[in-house]
Amino acid sequence: MKRLFLILLFLSGYGYAQNAPEPYGAVPSKRQLAWHDIEVYGLIHFTPTTFENKEWGFGDADPKSFNPTDFNAEQIISAAKAGGLKGIILVAKHHDGFALWPTKTTNYNISNSPFRNGKGDLVKEVEQAVRKNGLKFGLYCSPWDRNNPNYGTPTYLSIYQAQLKELYSNYGELFISWFDGANGGDGYYGGARERRSIDNTVYYDWNNTWAITRKKQPMANIFSDIGWDVRWVGNEDGHAAETSWATFTPMAPEGKNAAVPGQANYPQSPMGIRNGKFWMPAECDVPLRKGWFYHATEKPKTPETLFDLYLKSVGRGAGLDLGLAPDTRGQLHADDVEALRTFGSTVKNTFANNLAKNASIVASNTRGKKFEASKILDGNKESYWASTDDMHTASLELDLKTPQSFDIISLQEYIPLGQRIESYNVEIWFNNTWQKVYKGTSIGAKRLIKLDDAVTTSKVRLIITQSPVCLTLSEFGLYKKTP
Repeated sequence: MKRLFLILLFLSGYGYAQNAPEPYGAVPSKRQLAWHDIEVYGLIHFTPTTFENKEWGFGDADPKSFNPTDFNAEQIISAAKAGGLKGIILVAKHHDGFALWPTKTTNYNISNSPFRNGKGDLVKEVEQAVRKNGLKFGLYCSPWDRNNPNYGTPTYLSIYQAQLKELYSNYGELFISWFDGANGGDGYYGGARERRSIDNTVYYDWNNTWAITRKKQPMANIFSDIGWDVRWVGNEDGHAAETSWATFTPMAPEGKNAAVPGQANYPQSPMGIRNGKFWMPAECDVPLRKGWFYHATEKPKTPETLFDLYLKSVGRGAGLDLGLAPDTRGQLHADDVEALRTFGSTVKNTFANNLAKNASIVASNTRGKKFEASKILDGNKESYWASTDDMHTASLELDLKTPQSFDIISLQEYIPLGQRIESYNVEIWFNNTWQKVYKGTSIGAKRLIKLDDAVTTSKVRLIITQSPVCLTLSEFGLYKKTP
């Protein structure tokens, strides 16, 4: 009887150990997990403002000024794809109010321009090129409209919501619907040429406006300063904080009473909030050039700068949203194309070969065969190593079998169960002793650690030193930056 009891106890414990860990804190939705997979995407600004050589249009440009000499969506999207971008957001209407599709809501739209003899739909052309090249498509329609005579009155909200409904209905599934906090000021407003102010806490009726997004585009992530799905990182420099949490709780800034786009707790945006109420990862937006619109006097960022931004955005669990600015032809300048191509090649070549893929690995603790340590080297982020519930610290030792030289370390948690790890060290075996090469905090969806100099070793050890719950890790990689 005693022996039977012990066998049952063992089997019971074994079965329990094979159960997945309980989720910790806020966890990502299906749409957010799909967004994490995209990692790098682009934001295209191309309106009459391009032809005015401005950054912000006033809303008074003649529609006939929008006249690209050789618009080529395929050229733009092919260059983006070569840059490793997996999604494109088109600014369908910027603050100037000019709509790039033949909308029924305003006469200030592309059908009154010379583009395609007034029969064009630039949103459709870009969408088709995006899907042809296998990228995801998203849209931005500015809530502020410096042309519309009704802006600032209750009538405008129904116009804006009707524009969203048109865009959501006619251009296929979107991966993101992008919103920002621009909300009132001087404008043309149908010829009034005046300054109009609105109460941004209530004017756009965000809860009901975003309910339209949820109904018509359930897989579209809502991006804004306050989410709902993806938050702004709080700068336009293209990077998140060194410690980066995917969870966040939008709050009103000091002295204000509501958190809305254009009014939020920005000091906490780059880092996020540990144990925040919502899974709300950061988007790091940055123009490829100095400005969001094309200016002939500017040059694109170098591939080296772009790769550094990649490490500090995607490599900190965020997304990188790179601003693309077609010129007056309606194409990306050759300099931009080359910068994207070289950047894309560097990312592709650097991460093509995981130098740890053939390593043998020993974990100080494991949850069971289903969650064994080898899962972090199988190239499948849906599988993962996990510790037992009572083990909140652990070490993973990798024997690379032969010496390998690397300068980038990649770590990924299994984020469907939340962001758990809070502190860890990476060590290498050097001169017959373990030497620490990095001390870190957050991991999350992806952590890319760039060492100052390449190191060569045959053994690597990851020591996880702090977590409120048991551990998960889905991927581990060692890489050498390769142009």
